[in-house]
Amino acid sequence: MKERVLITGASGFVGYHLIIEALNNNLEVYAAIRKSSKIDHLKGLNINYTYPDFTNVMALKKELDEYKYDYIIHAAGITKARSASEYDHINAGYAKNLASAAVESQNKLKKFVLISSLAAIGPLNSLNGIITEQTMPNPITAYGKSKLHAEEHLKAIKPLNYCILRPTGVYGPRDKDIFIFFKQLVKGIEPYIGKEAQKFSFIYVTDLAKAAIKALYAGDQKAYNLSDGAIYDRYELGNITRDALNIKPYKFHLPVNFVKLIATVSEKYASLKNKASTLNVEKLKELTAVNWACDIEKAKADLGFHPEYNLRAGVTETLQWYKLNKWL
Repeated sequence: MKERVLITGASGFVGYHLIIEALNNNLEVYAAIRKSSKIDHLKGLNINYTYPDFTNVMALKKELDEYKYDYIIHAAGITKARSASEYDHINAGYAKNLASAAVESQNKLKKFVLISSLAAIGPLNSLNGIITEQTMPNPITAYGKSKLHAEEHLKAIKPLNYCILRPTGVYGPRDKDIFIFFKQLVKGIEPYIGKEAQKFSFIYVTDLAKAAIKALYAGDQKAYNLSDGAIYDRYELGNITRDALNIKPYKFHLPVNFVKLIATVSEKYASLKNKASTLNVEKLKELTAVNWACDIEKAKADLGFHPEYNLRAGVTETLQWYKLNKWL
């Protein structure tokens, strides 16, 4: 009999790849989505759908009692919001409610895997050093703080067997965030914010999905930082994209204060429409941070996590997907 996994945020970018990897590992998949979720890309997959109310612990407990999941991979969340409280309500509150329901359920859950973010730890302020699991958390955005709060909620629920994964910048087929940068290059421009030296880290979404499945069976009550194991300067992503697409976009640098002004205006305009702005002051903090390099030795040792893609291989495959699916 197959073991059963609930994957939340299943209709999203990361969620889709989690589903594929779970199916590849012979797990019975229940995809948690909203009634309004777009799921055309999930059609044809051998999965079941469920529509949990993450604001209601008792309703969640009833679902867990009924479906008897062996595992939960909680990837549901938001990366842009209208306020810090909205980030907390969804990113931290939903995780807390689902974990609380799991320990109150009559069903014995084997593992709760939380897809957190390296933003929960925050970047380093110097080019020297590297982020490890021992680095003192100092998130610089409300998003990062909400992810840290989610982690803290899980750790406070003592009976819960959890594993926390903190991926750095995730990219790959279906991503819509780094895709914005790719689109700019195809249009002939390669914009950068400021001229300060920076260190970045990335992880290909397939490697993240593989790590999540590995975490179902290892790393009990621990947290792990995830990247492809390499460190990149601020121009590497652009250089690889140039090579892969054989293009020569115009490279230029925008003053940080100018971009901050644009972000502020964008935020205020979005707030008038009661929406969250894609470009906002908080996102700018992450984009201009000095050092996002992270160590993954702990994940290698405990989870058997060995990334298959470096940035060049991952970006090349991603761009091929975008072109094949007419995104570019």
